[in-house]
Amino acid sequence: MTRGKSGYIQPRILHAEALSPIPRSCRDALADPHWRRAMEDEYAALMENHTRDLMPRPAKAIVVTDKIFKHKFHADGSLDRYKAHWVLRGFTQRPGIDYYETFSPVVKRATVRTVFTLAHSRDWLIHQLDVKNSFLHGTLSETMYCSQPMGFANSALPQHVCRLNKSLYGLKQAPRIWYNRFASFLLSLGFTEARSDTSLFIYHCGTETVFLLLYVDDIVLTASSQQLLRRVIDAMMKEFAMKDLGHIHHFLGMAVQRQGDSLLSPNVSMP
Repeated sequence: MTRGKSGYIQPRILHAEALSPIPRSCRDALADPHWRRAMEDEYAALMENHTRDLMPRPAKAIVVTDKIFKHKFHADGSLDRYKAHWVLRGFTQRPGIDYYETFSPVVKRATVRTVFTLAHSRDWLIHQLDVKNSFLHGTLSETMYCSQPMGFANSALPQHVCRLNKSLYGLKQAPRIWYNRFASFLLSLGFTEARSDTSLFIYHCGTETVFLLLYVDDIVLTASSQQLLRRVIDAMMKEFAMKDLGHIHHFLGMAVQRQGDSLLSPNVSMP
């Protein structure tokens, strides 16, 4: 049953101050302090993850760049932050040249329900994390070029282009590369992929058990003890830049709340 059919209406938050509108171009964004700060944060993440190397422009530069701007909100509708992505125009990629496999699994809703039910029946904590700039963690195997981002071009080498090292947003293979990167790390920790759903990872050793759900850059995990849960979270945060969101509260459009002997709030139905 959906929230609409159950009669539940998400409360709306009236913002204390007007939001800066989403810019129509990079030039407009650079003139607004909110969006410029978001662009600077994105550029810092690109540099920290060594996403590209500057080099003279080759005869054929395959991909040009663009940016996507958006407001990110909390589950209650309040503003979280201004977000800017350096996004490549993947529609210019050529199959068999710029990319090969693109399929990337995401967790099934039936799997989410099953894990939530198991965790609740065993009184386990359910924790949630968000991976920052998840696609920047994947390493490209193809040779690709793009222009320098507007407003952040190297003043000494303005005609140079970027040879990509990492899978940026917009590339057709980016989700698959990120999934493979994250899955490989979990397997090195002793996790295994569930046969029924390859986005469910299970760790089992003696009396210790961990279930981890992955939906692109959203992670939910539950463990048989709080100490084990903390160890796994710390190991992931050493490998990837993550935001610890604490106890599960909102996942894939579901508002989750532990209330008495029920895991879900009575006025919120799971889609």
